[in-house]
Amino acid sequence: MVIADSLARLHRMMGDEVYFITGTDEHGKKVAEAASAHDVSTLEWTDQMSARFRNAWAELNISNNEFIRTTEPRHYSTVQSFFSRIKENGYIFKGTFKGLYCVGCESYKKENELDNGRCREHGRVVEEMEEENYFFDLPALEDRLLDWYESNPEAVVPVTKRNEAVGFIRGGLEPVSITRTSLTWGVPVPWDPDHVFYVWSDALVNYLTALGYGRDDSRMDSLWPVVHHVIGKDILRFHCVWWPAMCMAAGIDPPHQILVHGWLLVSGEKMSKSKLNQIAPGDLSNDFGVDAVRYHLLREIPLGADGDFSYEGMTERYNADLANNLGNLLSRVVTVVNSKCDSVSPKAPAVSGEHSPGHPEAGTSLSSTISGKDNIALTSEQIVQQLKMRAMQAASESMNAWRQHLPHIALREALQLVREVNSYLESTEPWRKEPGSEVNEIMGSALEALRIIALLAAPAMPDTATAIWRGIGLSGSPEDERLPDALEWGIYPGGIYLPKPPPLFPRIKNS
Repeated sequence: MVIADSLARLHRMMGDEVYFITGTDEHGKKVAEAASAHDVSTLEWTDQMSARFRNAWAELNISNNEFIRTTEPRHYSTVQSFFSRIKENGYIFKGTFKGLYCVGCESYKKENELDNGRCREHGRVVEEMEEENYFFDLPALEDRLLDWYESNPEAVVPVTKRNEAVGFIRGGLEPVSITRTSLTWGVPVPWDPDHVFYVWSDALVNYLTALGYGRDDSRMDSLWPVVHHVIGKDILRFHCVWWPAMCMAAGIDPPHQILVHGWLLVSGEKMSKSKLNQIAPGDLSNDFGVDAVRYHLLREIPLGADGDFSYEGMTERYNADLANNLGNLLSRVVTVVNSKCDSVSPKAPAVSGEHSPGHPEAGTSLSSTISGKDNIALTSEQIVQQLKMRAMQAASESMNAWRQHLPHIALREALQLVREVNSYLESTEPWRKEPGSEVNEIMGSALEALRIIALLAAPAMPDTATAIWRGIGLSGSPEDERLPDALEWGIYPGGIYLPKPPPLFPRIKNS
């Protein structure tokens, strides 16, 4: 969810129209059994579960525009309309299905997907089920699916997940059971009252419900052609095989792109209620702060990969990146402005791009470059030019990474710029200089770099970015700015009174 939120925030800053949805799928045998076990009605149980998810996303500062519940009347209407269209187009037929069913996954399993009769993901014994179902004729769409993947190489990212989906299709497809008669908790099938739609069948359609499919064609027309889904790897088959095929069968285009993330592991295992290894977002936020949690999840785990969480690892990352570098930089800059500039911020100095000694070399730190080649020291203007070029390089590489859905690289580049600015200050030592034009030039450059850092951090750490923004005297929020134009050098206005800000990230002891 943090990945989806950071991308939504980025695209808003880029001036794109963003409609960010999330929600809860609330049907199926698993939900009905849980309600019965807790001696409440199924609707009461889903009300409780939905509220828990809403609270969890609020704790992580998720900026969704809408929260969809699959028990809403509008969703029932959309699901029935969507599958009626597929049936009219000849892709649904009636039959009997017998198989091994995992209630935890809400899906049928093959023998080679089990260990000693148990689901590999949930460790739960599967049930043998046989019932009359309606089926979606997935094999009829096999060639169209492969053509779609061939024509749209970035339809699913990362490429490893795309290859997994294509491999599944080439392995041969079978009809998909899309209804159930063994339970009543689900969306009724409009052409047969004895059936309800299978939970995954109706859950997938939530994207269309949010965009008004069958009710508001204007929103569908403007947003569906560029829709992006962000999903977990365990539901790849549903989203990257079934769902595009269902869209084709209904006569609409498949989703524009599907981003597949890995699992957050604890001691090498997926978090699970049955294994008692879940970590609540609120607990982490209480210990580290919301933005530190968001930063860790995005910085530590590349898209598509699994990440193993530990408090020790998060504390180490927090102290190294956030407390010692980012928080220290803001405090250091404002402290020097207070002591050397009468607490009034200098303007960002305007520098040209014509100084060859200022071109950064790969693998060199800013401090070593400032000392000069062959012991020839750089001029003050060349030093500022160095910082400008480092900032522009970091901004360009961070933005490219965000566009490629690689937040771990985008944040790596932003934090590298933080280190470079700290290195710049350590090399120039403005706190040892007399007040005057040289100090103003140094600090104006540092403030401008902090402005750029706030912009680069905003999608991942919105509250922290705003605190930096306000800490250097700017009004509003970096999320009000437009990228990439706001990343140009020389925008910081100066002439602003800067009080000492509270610490951004107090150090945490690893206990």
